Amino acid sequence: MIDFAHLVFFEVAKELNFSKAAEKLYLSQPSVSKHIKNLEGLYSVAFFERKTNGISLTEEGKILFEYLTKAQQLNQELQFDISTLRNQAEAKGSLVVGASTTVALYLMPRIFSSFRHSFPHIRLQLINRNSENILKALLNHEVDVGIVEGKNKLTSVSYQFWLRDKVVAVCAAHSLLAEKTTRTLHDLATLPIAFREKGSGTLAVVADALSQHGISIHQLNIQAIIGGTEALKNFILENGCLAFLPYLSVQKQLKNGELIQIHLEALDVHRDFYIVQRQGEENNKLTRLFVKHCLKDINF
Repeated sequence: MIDFAHLVFFEVAKELNFSKAAEKLYLSQPSVSKHIKNLEGLYSVAFFERKTNGISLTEEGKILFEYLTKAQQLNQELQFDISTLRNQAEAKGSLVVGASTTVALYLMPRIFSSFRHSFPHIRLQLINRNSENILKALLNHEVDVGIVEGKNKLTSVSYQFWLRDKVVAVCAAHSLLAEKTTRTLHDLATLPIAFREKGSGTLAVVADALSQHGISIHQLNIQAIIGGTEALKNFILENGCLAFLPYLSVQKQLKNGELIQIHLEALDVHRDFYIVQRQGEENNKLTRLFVKHCLKDINF
């Protein structure tokens, strides 16, 4: 439906970078430049303004990008409608899903697998970024649907509540802390703790929950700061520290006894995840099919 030169333009316009677009298209950079030059010759306009620090779309480029975005959506809907005319299980198309780290690591593999089992002809791609960057990717049409932590005030995005994940305090089964599995918040100040790094969503919700009880994390006995959920989990499995981790990330280790949950009285820490779409595109049939599957396949 869209010729290759226009697809090349579309990728360059999304990336605003010839090299990155070339990598995504498996082309050389000179080949990408040639396609853009030929397209600009066809329309007798310049689509990109070359600057010392990069490129930007001209007004003509913005118009072409807007039309191609609509054409891509129509092409997707056309393919889906024709393929499902007689049997929805024969649905064809491609879908790019953006998910924040916890969801991407611990939920999407299973959801992708079950969705592909039901709809084997739909090609799925997963992009793993933090919630802020998933929203940016959604608005830049880099992803078709996203799953993020918390709600933003963006009016150009629609939010649908998906699930609530607890953040739990855990330690290794061999830790001395495991000898007493229920503790008060007063006890917390004396326990050795490892935290996620600054900027972590998990750290933010823990800090907020503690602050509601008049406790600052800086008052606690912090033994280590570890970047990444898996790295922190592996650290406490080798160490005697306590750590706050998403339940989704530790449920397997809690079940097999490697980790023990420490219950802190009066402390409730959780994170809400939402399915996000561009406002006005909630009725896209392929996206709606995936969202429906996500809502159904939530049994954790």
